[in-house]
Amino acid sequence: MRNFIFAFLSAFIFTSCLSPKERVQRPTLLRTENATKEQLLAEINRFARINSMRARMDLKFEDNSFAEMGISEKYKSADGEIVVQRPANILLKVQVPVLKTDVAQMTSNGTRFCVAILNDGGDGRYRRFVCGTNNKDYSLLQKEIQKLENGNSKTLRQNINAFANLRPQHFTEAILMRPISDENVYVQSEIFQEEFDLSADKKSPLRWVLRGYYLLDELRKESDGSLKISRRFWFDRVGGIRLARQQIFDSQGELETDIVYGREGNLSGEYTNLPLRIEVTRPKERYKMSLTYQDPAGVSIGRTYPQTAFELSNRWNLPELDLDKKLAEMQSKQRVQ
Repeated sequence: MRNFIFAFLSAFIFTSCLSPKERVQRPTLLRTENATKEQLLAEINRFARINSMRARMDLKFEDNSFAEMGISEKYKSADGEIVVQRPANILLKVQVPVLKTDVAQMTSNGTRFCVAILNDGGDGRYRRFVCGTNNKDYSLLQKEIQKLENGNSKTLRQNINAFANLRPQHFTEAILMRPISDENVYVQSEIFQEEFDLSADKKSPLRWVLRGYYLLDELRKESDGSLKISRRFWFDRVGGIRLARQQIFDSQGELETDIVYGREGNLSGEYTNLPLRIEVTRPKERYKMSLTYQDPAGVSIGRTYPQTAFELSNRWNLPELDLDKKLAEMQSKQRVQ
């Protein structure tokens, strides 16, 4: 017993003599709001009530997508005009700032896409009219083209890689969100994530925070009865409930598109609390593009556009590249070998 008391007193005296030399910094836990799954589902459907839109936007291309294209660095920031309409139609025009001349036009009717590069900022050798199929996998084509290293083949490789990656339909679901479906299963959970605001003062408690999110996973039912994730929604819980992010997964459950929604405002005067900036990342294609409304009040919502508005023809007589035909030729060549 005496040994136990001595050990206890020794431990107490030893620990009481310890004092931290430095203050340990920890992230500030932000206060969160609560919401039910039904409220989160209703918020998604609120976004999904937009059936069509026409808007002027500031476009910013990030990462190395345009470096691979061979397009001049000055076109990384550009003006854009976008028209989208359900179910999956899109027209996107990329223009030189101030001059308003077209750099590129691209369309998708939900099945096929076409991209016309009209101005490459150089000698015009990258001007192309490229078409393909939305759900076609061109990875084999890209791998084979990457093996080519000499002269014109290298130019062909750069062009095929670029246009096989950048497709207009990548931006459709970022703006025209699919509504909730009773055929899917939705599961709610929560997560707390450390975040840094480098624009805040270094001594500010809000520079390093722990922010709470609700996650809402959309699971589709497979033919064998199993469930596979198709979409994941992130809801910021600080200062209210705000849809902050949408992640879209492919048929294998791999991340296909990562969409971040910026601060909210009013569009077209009557559509309130919608994001004024949208950032689309395609991890597999290694590019990112942000879209910011130039005039939120001037956005046109709810009009009906003819289907011909989303069908691009080669009226510029550009050199044409059919990705489907090129892929078929390459697959046929591999079978012969």
